[in-house]
Amino acid sequence: MARGYSRREEQTRRWMYIISALLIAVVIVFIYKPHPFGREKAVATSTDTGGPVKSKTILPAVEPGTEPNLLKFAQTTAETNPWAAELISEAASYIEARPARIIDARERLNETLPLPMSEQQRAFVKERLSELADKWLFSRTIFPQDRLTGSYKVKPGELLSTIGKQFKVPYEILMEINKIDRPEALRAGDTIKVINGPFHARVYRSTFTMDLYLQNTFVRSFPVGLGKPGMETPTGLWAVKEGGKMVQPTWTDPISGKTYESEDPDYPLGSRWIGLEGLKGDTVGRTGFAIHGTKDPNEIGIAGSQGCIRLHNGNAILVYNLLVPKDSLVEIVE
Repeated sequence: MARGYSRREEQTRRWMYIISALLIAVVIVFIYKPHPFGREKAVATSTDTGGPVKSKTILPAVEPGTEPNLLKFAQTTAETNPWAAELISEAASYIEARPARIIDARERLNETLPLPMSEQQRAFVKERLSELADKWLFSRTIFPQDRLTGSYKVKPGELLSTIGKQFKVPYEILMEINKIDRPEALRAGDTIKVINGPFHARVYRSTFTMDLYLQNTFVRSFPVGLGKPGMETPTGLWAVKEGGKMVQPTWTDPISGKTYESEDPDYPLGSRWIGLEGLKGDTVGRTGFAIHGTKDPNEIGIAGSQGCIRLHNGNAILVYNLLVPKDSLVEIVE
């Protein structure tokens, strides 16, 4: 009797293990199924006023010609999405852990963005991701498990600009996060934090917002000004133009013919100019479009430019310090 009962008990346990394993497999597949990313290729004169560093080896930047993935958001729903809420709750537990699991929280929150969810949920996720970016991106701290940042030992004769090109980010952001006062201060043997770029942007015409990504990881949003009726900012795919990044360049208004210098009190382009080159959609063959600052904050959040994308001056400087020619994509959608 005892032996028969033991066999039945063993068979029951075996079936329980099998069922548990199947359930776990189903959950893993559901959680980690690929998101619907878009695959677009990137490449891009003027129309408009319009903690301590920890040692870690980082993978080399993406090879030229590789098409990066940009997150595609699902529709906004009237109701909150319970599955998104669960992922958000899980991310919150990572943030509250001691020590905080910053990268795990970032990855989990970024996973929620392509899901259908309420406007409030999406705004909450973006806000939390922006706050996390101050910890893992815009600081000297390197988290050992982070695939997007790492440490780099400077070789003799290397310049900060060449290191930036290697990792597809501007040298300005490397200066900022490493607290380097001037590029010439870099010395052989120094260990610096690097970022595995490139950065990309997506602009939403319907909401006058720009979302910034490092590869396909959301970093933060900015309000923008866009083209006025009859001179709308073209939808489609752009890239930062080779030689198109300038600090307060001379600009001639194509409508009035007036030329503006940076010292003019009515200079309209603000702090930075990032020229764009059209690649796909309505952008192809279009010239003179750019991302730039503005002298008037009231121009943000409205359709009033000659087609260019306007940013507050501080945001224009940050975006200038993140986007690189040819490799950084700028997608304009409704």
